[in-house]
Amino acid sequence: MMNLALFDLDHTLLPIDSDHEWGEFLVRSGVVDATEFTRRNDGFFAQYQAGTLDAVEYLEFSLGNLALFPRARLDELHAQFMAEVVLPAIRPEVVALLKQHHDAGDLVAIVTATNQFVTKPIAAALGVEHLIAAMPEYDADGNVTGKLVGTPTLGAGKLTHTHAWLEKLGKQLGQFERSYFYSDSHNDIPLLSVVTHPVATNPNAALSAHASLHGWPSLHLFND
Repeated sequence: MMNLALFDLDHTLLPIDSDHEWGEFLVRSGVVDATEFTRRNDGFFAQYQAGTLDAVEYLEFSLGNLALFPRARLDELHAQFMAEVVLPAIRPEVVALLKQHHDAGDLVAIVTATNQFVTKPIAAALGVEHLIAAMPEYDADGNVTGKLVGTPTLGAGKLTHTHAWLEKLGKQLGQFERSYFYSDSHNDIPLLSVVTHPVATNPNAALSAHASLHGWPSLHLFND
């Protein structure tokens, strides 16, 4: 019987935060105001780490920056971002773990709070077909409008969006004999708590303590 394997992305499958690194890349590329962008980007990242992030406020900021560029320019920038930042960060241990689940015939998906524009090429590079991510609104020409479609995929939102995705596939979480969710963050405790096999992966201190208390296994794919 097919099992379900869900993965967070940032600091779980990648030893970086792709959303924060995308912002840093835009600064290095000279296409956004360095001082103001770095101040806001670092502030939001600190809030995320502390579990106090207002997801809508952050997404309005990040999607608003995407809306500054025509789609062709965005795609050009993202291709450079993949080559310089993301691809060098993909570790063989991660590739092997994903292969293990694919070879077992599991239904594999990435569930991330980062927006779909940034993460779709990353999921493809990791060989993962299914991606649950914050969805930007696009206009008729494929340009990002700066608006969010639906609700954020953060915290309990990951659980809501996962249920909706499975429903579209004609499945329910409880139908799987084994359901895995790999994550590094305490922000993901809502989804970790409902799968049969939660795995604290490269966990932060808060998740490590929670996992220890509840007898969840920990997996360390990398330490940086």
